[in-house]
Amino acid sequence: MSRIGKLPVSVPAGVTITVDKDNTVNVKGPKGQLSTKIDSAMKIELEDGVLRVVRPDDKKENRALHGLSRSLINNMVVGVTSGYSKSLDVIGVGYRAQKSGQNLVLNIGYSHPVEFAPTGGITFDVPTPNKINISGIDKQLVGQIAADIRKVRPPEPYKGKGIKYENETVRRKEGKTGK
Repeated sequence: MSRIGKLPVSVPAGVTITVDKDNTVNVKGPKGQLSTKIDSAMKIELEDGVLRVVRPDDKKENRALHGLSRSLINNMVVGVTSGYSKSLDVIGVGYRAQKSGQNLVLNIGYSHPVEFAPTGGITFDVPTPNKINISGIDKQLVGQIAADIRKVRPPEPYKGKGIKYENETVRRKEGKTGK
């Protein structure tokens, strides 16, 4: 059995889960609603506020889908109850982030400001000009938007300038004179 797949998903109060005939799982909670299609080989059992994912046999493909299906459903349940967030740091002289309405505007050394619009229930928060908080209910979307923002100016190894995750460490290199 998969160590992740055999774990039950506890459904907290205020969260409703429905499973359609085509194995589409809909999760509705206080922060919003999410849905995803689970592979038809996986069987989803919901009873007494506990959801379990059962695989039909021990084929390699079904073993792989077992843990994945359970993780996707658990991420949706956590997302609609507490949500997800990622923090980014903007490092560099003159580099800054600011909000313009709902959009995020980055001034990071290019000749033009770079603008990001929130999509799919994502919200941007800029507590200081060198810190960006991205939050939403979809774990995958929050991570993807954080990666897209970081990709605009990734941290460089010589001075450390750029956009990095809050807990990321940048391996620094010596310059030409560091022999």
